[in-house]
Amino acid sequence: MSKKYIDVDVEELEADERKMREKRTKRNLLSILFLVVLIGLTFWMILKDNDIAEICEAIINLNTGWLLVAVATAVFFVSAEGFMIWYILKTLKCKISLPNCIGYSFVGFFFSGITPSASGGQPMQLYYMSKDGIKISHSTVALTIVATLYKFVLVLIGVFLAVFFNSTLNRYLEGYMYLFYFGLSLNFIVVVILVFLMINPNAFRKISRKCERVLVRIHILKPSVDRVRRITKVAKEYNMAVTSFMKNVKTIVVTALVTVVQRCSIFFITYFIYRGMGLNEKDIVLITVLQASVYVAVDLLPLPGSQGISELMYQTTFGLIFVGAYLPASVLITRGISFYLPLIIGFVATVIFYFLKSRKKIEKTVFEK
Repeated sequence: MSKKYIDVDVEELEADERKMREKRTKRNLLSILFLVVLIGLTFWMILKDNDIAEICEAIINLNTGWLLVAVATAVFFVSAEGFMIWYILKTLKCKISLPNCIGYSFVGFFFSGITPSASGGQPMQLYYMSKDGIKISHSTVALTIVATLYKFVLVLIGVFLAVFFNSTLNRYLEGYMYLFYFGLSLNFIVVVILVFLMINPNAFRKISRKCERVLVRIHILKPSVDRVRRITKVAKEYNMAVTSFMKNVKTIVVTALVTVVQRCSIFFITYFIYRGMGLNEKDIVLITVLQASVYVAVDLLPLPGSQGISELMYQTTFGLIFVGAYLPASVLITRGISFYLPLIIGFVATVIFYFLKSRKKIEKTVFEK
């Protein structure tokens, strides 16, 4: 591709980018406002029938050591995704630092947390990865593999729980068993779709072209022959990158093992809080199984951060585990550590990325041959 065409492509892409960034900013502000409203309603729902003084006392008396373990686990959960992104990109011969990839992960967590069904995370990760000169094809492969393994492990966990802990789930989940199976089914469907995109050499290109046509039709993008060429080129590189990854057995095994550890780590936070409150009657297996079932149920629900339903289901599921003021206190602490803390870190990471990279032009290497 000649330098002239590269410059035209980049200028056109940057013009399209500015328009989409404005629309994205408005949409994200509305999402944040909606999330704030949901958070307010959720806190009211948790606190309305409880003694706030007793809840505060339970929170203040939480053991610091167990609290720090829970916090470290939540940070590890998000950071592990960054490690997997870095490891896959390294396999694809992309030069990128591990801290940057961990930053992408926290940015993804933030935008996933403020958008329905976590739909906003990966687009923003792709955006900032492109700013660092990573080819769209390579970043898409890395994120698709991470998402596929993430969902696949969650499906395996859900099936394992349904087979070996069915009576336990029926006892503790009560009226939420249907939601557990619904969430498991949704995750299974997503895994099938993601695997199809990876193994079908033409699916990615066709879907990309259809999305481009829709954006042109609704006047978000202008018609462009060069853009069509870019999409075709990216699709070809995507297929080559997937093929390269599938041939690397070591990378597949390492990524899969890290995903299992990462996915399971978040389930232990509730147990750490349970012990931090000085409770020890229930064992770690029961509490971890129950927390895993909650995650399976709410993971893909169309609410920002599964806000509201997560707390409702938690209170029902752990109603026989935490008694009195310990129940609402555990909801606030567990949710605060596993969701709000990474969300805040993700917001800080997004602000840092914005000022460091927003004015940086998209690297030519993204589309250069």
